[in-house]
Amino acid sequence: MTTITSAPTGSKIRVPHFVRGELVWGDGSEYLSRDFGVPFVTPKLEFEGLFAPRSEPGPAFDVPVSEIIDFLVETAAHLTLEKNEYLQESLEMTLQVSALPRRIIENTFARPGQFLTREAIEYRLERTFGSVDVLDGWVEHTDPNGSVSRIRAFPPRLVHMLAGNSPSAAMTSIADAALVKAVNVFKMPSADPFTTVAVLRTMADIAPDHPVLKSMSAVYWRGGDEKVEGVLYRSQYFDKLVAWGGGAAIENAARYAGPGFQLISFDPKVSMSMIGREAFESEETLREVAESAAADVTIFNQDACLAARHICVEGDIDRVDRFCELLHERLGVDRAFASAVGPRPSVEIREAVEGMRFLEPDYRIWGTFDGRGLVVRSPEMVDFHPTGKTVNVIPVTSMRDATQFATVATQTVGVYPAHRKAEVRDLLATAGVQRIVKLGSAMKGSMGSPHDGMYPLHRFVNWVVDDDA
Repeated sequence: MTTITSAPTGSKIRVPHFVRGELVWGDGSEYLSRDFGVPFVTPKLEFEGLFAPRSEPGPAFDVPVSEIIDFLVETAAHLTLEKNEYLQESLEMTLQVSALPRRIIENTFARPGQFLTREAIEYRLERTFGSVDVLDGWVEHTDPNGSVSRIRAFPPRLVHMLAGNSPSAAMTSIADAALVKAVNVFKMPSADPFTTVAVLRTMADIAPDHPVLKSMSAVYWRGGDEKVEGVLYRSQYFDKLVAWGGGAAIENAARYAGPGFQLISFDPKVSMSMIGREAFESEETLREVAESAAADVTIFNQDACLAARHICVEGDIDRVDRFCELLHERLGVDRAFASAVGPRPSVEIREAVEGMRFLEPDYRIWGTFDGRGLVVRSPEMVDFHPTGKTVNVIPVTSMRDATQFATVATQTVGVYPAHRKAEVRDLLATAGVQRIVKLGSAMKGSMGSPHDGMYPLHRFVNWVVDDDA
């Protein structure tokens, strides 16, 4: 690997761009990071280099998927923090702009390894497409009337608004973009404008002229900048905008959707848990359930869509209060992706909770605003957004009653005991829920499963038919 040269200059961090296989340095633009307002500088954004003319196939359009998998597997072997100086540099820079501690960020770099093995990639493609033949060329079909057609999952042209709450998102997004042979522009997030380029530089060291690498650009601009987005978000250049982000970011992205330019949105979501009366069979069982519930609440210190924010518990007030007490104890511990002391709750949460203290016994509070966790028991969902290791516990008479609190904005629901998932999954799905798991397993997932109600790679490609009918 080449020598790292992107150390901070003065108090400003230098952030390079990566444009169609080439690393670009410069300080033509200055921005502030999302969480702490740390200044960083980037090259001036040059639009011309980002566009692959529609009159030409993209560099990777006709590269066999098997060769792309080979490249991704080799890249994944080099994405180990201990050996990769680009990731090491990215870590040090991310620490300056992220609210997450070093230990958690380090752990996130290791996550994509389980999804970027050859077996995992091939299994996912099989689950999504049935056969990779549709990615590599035109597949012929004959319908019941004898009509012949040929179908291809044609490589798209994509702009990606990357998520900033986990460095691993950059690694998996690059892999997804490669597998569908897309022409890509990655908009790096201000909470992590480093990891995407670090991965692409790693790929460049392995195969600097690889068509996949020539298909990728990673740049930064301030989200919502119409001077940039008004140019890039057009159907003459790109087919689809793949958007991760908060509500304001998604609403802004939706403005540009229209004929010929689609929005694939991974909207901000809220997750919850549902705990049955079986949790109270013994003190030992209750402690285990509280531990599992806390594990789901505290993922990335609750800065993740799949982190539970509301927990419905089947039982009377006395039992539910005992659960709340144990849950509060387990919120304040270190985990692989959570810290014992996280960011303190917002002013909105503090003011709302202080007002609830006058409403006891209908409402009850465990904890303070010290970042170690806060539990609010209420007869219905609170009207603020629980975050900063804050969780809302709601007593219910039955698990079926708990499903009324799920909406189309609910992503993951953890259920205890696991066998009762079957009792409520149809009701949850009817409400709009997209994922149902065992309590304590929100961070885990089966390979090749849908995400946010879709198979993303299936949505990324352009399905084209050559029809003889």
